[in-house]
This record gives sequence, structure tokens and C-alpha cells, in this order.
Amino acid sequence: MKRIYIGNMNFSTTEESIKNLFSKYGDVDSVEIIKDKYTEQSKGFGFVEMSDDDAEKAISALNGKDFEGRRIRVNFAQEMPPRNDARKFLKK
Repeated sequence: MKRIYIGNMNFSTTEESIKNLFSKYGDVDSVEIIKDKYTEQSKGFGFVEMSDDDAEKAISALNGKDFEGRRIRVNFAQEMPPRNDARKFLKK
């Protein structure tokens, strides 16, 4: 499975609409829209998981395309390096 990053999404985009868009290029294993932990509003980006071949087809077809009024960015997701949690250094 490949994890695909989707950026510059409309804030009202749903996981269902993303799944419908990507399913044209193959089987979608999962969809996740990243939301603010306090307001639950979309942050405008998310992730889709698909098989390797399907992921490449979807990225080629969808990167830079207009979707729900926004030109989305679609590419392979990159692993985030581990973050140091500064709070552990603060004394109580």
C-alpha cells in the first residue's frame, strides 16, 4: 500500500467525496482528512491509501486538477521525522 498526500483541499471536502474521486483509479483502502483537534474543522489536507500501481495512476491524473473549487496537490506522502516534545524538558 502507498500513502498519498492530498493538499489544498476545499475545507468542506468529505472523506466520501475523496474516496469517490480516487476510486476511479483503483481500490481505495482508506481516506483520512486531517482536522483541527479543537474545532474539528478540516485543515485542508489529508491522505489516501491505495495499491502501488493504482496510487501512481491517481497521482498522475489528479495532481493539479480542480476539485470542488480548489486546485489540489497530490503526491506520495513523506514520512515525518520524529519530533522532540519540548514539554518533557519543562520542569513542573
